[in-house]
Amino acid sequence: MAVFEDPLIDHPHLHDGDADWLHALVADWQMLSDLAFSDLVLWFPHTVEGFVSAEDRSFIALAQARPSTTQTVVHRDVVGDRIRADLKPMVERAWRYQVETNSSDEGRPAPARMRVTAIPLIRGGRTLAVMTLHFSVTALRTPSRLELTYRRCAADLLVMVGQGRWPETHVEFSAYGGAPRVGDGLLRLDVEGKIAFASPNAVSALSRLGVADSLEGRSLAGIGAELERSTGGVVDETRPLLLTGRRAMRAELEAHGAAVTLRSIPLYKDGERFAALVLCRDVTELRRRDRQLMSKDATIKEIHHRVKNNLQTVSALLRMQSRRMDSEEGRAGLRRAMRRVETIAMVHDSLSKGLEESVDVDELMRRQLRLAAEMAQSERRVETHLEGSFGQLPPDMVTPLALVITEVVANAVEHGFGPDPTRRSLTVRMVVSRSADAAGRERLELEIVDDGVGLPETDWEPGLGLQIVRTLVRGELSGVIDWDHGEGPDGEPVGTRAVLKAPILGPQHH
Repeated sequence: MAVFEDPLIDHPHLHDGDADWLHALVADWQMLSDLAFSDLVLWFPHTVEGFVSAEDRSFIALAQARPSTTQTVVHRDVVGDRIRADLKPMVERAWRYQVETNSSDEGRPAPARMRVTAIPLIRGGRTLAVMTLHFSVTALRTPSRLELTYRRCAADLLVMVGQGRWPETHVEFSAYGGAPRVGDGLLRLDVEGKIAFASPNAVSALSRLGVADSLEGRSLAGIGAELERSTGGVVDETRPLLLTGRRAMRAELEAHGAAVTLRSIPLYKDGERFAALVLCRDVTELRRRDRQLMSKDATIKEIHHRVKNNLQTVSALLRMQSRRMDSEEGRAGLRRAMRRVETIAMVHDSLSKGLEESVDVDELMRRQLRLAAEMAQSERRVETHLEGSFGQLPPDMVTPLALVITEVVANAVEHGFGPDPTRRSLTVRMVVSRSADAAGRERLELEIVDDGVGLPETDWEPGLGLQIVRTLVRGELSGVIDWDHGEGPDGEPVGTRAVLKAPILGPQHH
């Protein structure tokens, strides 16, 4: 379904609620298209003046829908197009006189014949737009009962649409959700809530719940009550309003391991409810998958939690071992190992609290920046600052990124003070930004800058920590990282700057 960009915003001749109602119609009119076996097009005056003046009035297509119950007859996307000359007179007549207008292409050969109906959309006595229905006129044949019922339901809805009574813009749906379509199953209820017609798919859906007998002539509310008694479930006091067709709402029935979602649409004529439509959809498989996903999510969270606990145990053992070491070099090596283990543990702790396709990592990286600096240097003061925002990142990117930040910051702190014992403070800034190339692919750019002594003048060989960084950046992040001198306020070389650039890829790319 093609929709409009929205020329209705702040339209001077639309009253409160008019634009919302037109939007609600377009959001829900696929059902109408399916029931009427017709393409739908919504026409609106091309200019503001055309809304009130017939002089040189033209119309523009604001929205379009194609039926899923038959072949389309409007093959081209017409949204945004001016109305054709052959359609304009009937649309103009429907707009001006507020009457339904029909035309047909009787001169065309049978396969190409098309009939068009223009229906004015009237709300508060004013025409808001015109909707045209386009359907094929095929060779003479006897329509099925299902087709006749569908067309009858469409005709009833079209009367309500023309009067601005459907769709209802302030309908409160139940929390069950679900969006059944015409093809999923349709019930037509009489004014007493008895089933007057049930489509084959509706019969199949309810049979999954254990409703084996013929549906027609039975009370849908009675069927619902029987299912509630058989399952012993919690009684929903609002459900009878749906099952009798008295209120537009949604709900879900569950029984015998099956689930069917329902949606009711009351039908009104002259202000009196005379029937109702109930769409139904078998969502048993969807609910089973939902339960499986919930179970898997809980399992994965528990795994992350246990991995975090195990890593914290490893870190504690490393800390105990470092205290027993006589060699300062050995203690330093164990502290570095402990720092890396705690970094991974912190990431698993964050993942154990929520499983999303993307993780908001700003707070995690802020803690990681501070922790890395504190563990690398506890005797002298180190200030850390995070500028910018990481935003949402794929979970597969978080662990290697956290390790890279830990190693780079620790390296900056360990070497930034230099040999001068009188230097008591160091500042480390982490500046993060996101950008996109011409194709819309996002990249993460990260700078870690310190105001320390800077890189040595001669060639230097990176230690184990920076070798780990390069391996992670290339292998896990598919990025690059470089080091150079930082710049002071006047452009003079100050400290060290590490620049990381990496693409932001979804989980499927890792």
